[in-house]
This record gives sequence, structure tokens and C-alpha cells, in this order.
Amino acid sequence: PVGKDQVQHLEITRDIATTFNNQYGETFVVPEAKVDNNVMLVPGTDGQKMSKSYGNTINIFLDEKGLKKQIGTIVTDSTPLEEPKNPDTCNVFALYKLIATAEQQAEMRKKYLGGNYGYGHAKAELLALMMEHFKTEREIFNRLMENEKELDAILLEGADKARKVISGVLNKVRKNLGYR
Repeated sequence: PVGKDQVQHLEITRDIATTFNNQYGETFVVPEAKVDNNVMLVPGTDGQKMSKSYGNTINIFLDEKGLKKQIGTIVTDSTPLEEPKNPDTCNVFALYKLIATAEQQAEMRKKYLGGNYGYGHAKAELLALMMEHFKTEREIFNRLMENEKELDAILLEGADKARKVISGVLNKVRKNLGYR
């Protein structure tokens, strides 16, 4: 599974694998992209596609103060507090929908459409939801950041698993290239 914006990377991989396989025999599995067209791009704080290179990400592993500051930078329009707002064009609501239940989404939508609900309120609800939704992941991250030995052990275990998988493929590549 890949996002729509990653298909071109998979196409390059397909081209390389196909060319190699045609020249040296079946070696690599040629990947097929599986894109769910119902999945939208994750919006960044500025409404564009979220990307580190755009500087518009939200780091869920920041402390609460830092996370609140990032959420506070989400771009909104200048609709006055008392006026109804359109949740379908709001960056805060778009991010909220990604992790909220259907009931939570419906409740926030109702608040947007009812007026007397500001973007600051919505951002506060997004922060609270993120803190709750990612609570376990944040706890694990913080524990690992404070325990370098445990983190190193996990990374070594992952490297060992990867090495076992790739060694078979590399042996096949070497054989097909005439090095074995």
C-alpha cells in the first residue's frame, strides 16, 4: 500500500526490477502499487500536503507544550467566533477527522456549523484528541528515548531480521550476476 504521491517511486522500482529480471533472470519481485483512492493526503499545518520539506508537520512526540505550539500554527480563515464555520474547508477539522471517531467528528461538525465556536476551540480539541489517541505511542517513545540500551537492542533485533531477509536476495543477485 502506498499513497498517491508515492506511486512514482514504486514505478521506478518496478522499472529497475523488470530490467534486472529481463537481463539476469527472475531475481526481484516486481511490486504492484495498491492505492486506496478513498484515502486523502494528510494536510499539513498550512493546508498543503504534510511534508517535512514543507515544514508543515505535526510531531506527535513533542511534549504537550511543543505539540500545542505546532497545532496553534494550523492555518485557518478569519471567520469571526460567532459565525458558523465550514468544517469541510478547515485544516483543523481535516486533521481532526483523521483520528476522531464518527461521533466525535459529528459533534465537532455541529459546533462548527452552530457558531460561537472558534478555531482556538477546535485546536484545543485536536490537541486533547492527539494527546489521548497517541498516548501509548508517546509513552513508548519517551521510555525508549530515556533508555538507550533498550532502544539499541530493538534496533539490533530489527537489523538482524532485515539481514536474514536481504541475505537470500543478495545471494540470488550475486548468483545471477555470475559472482557465485
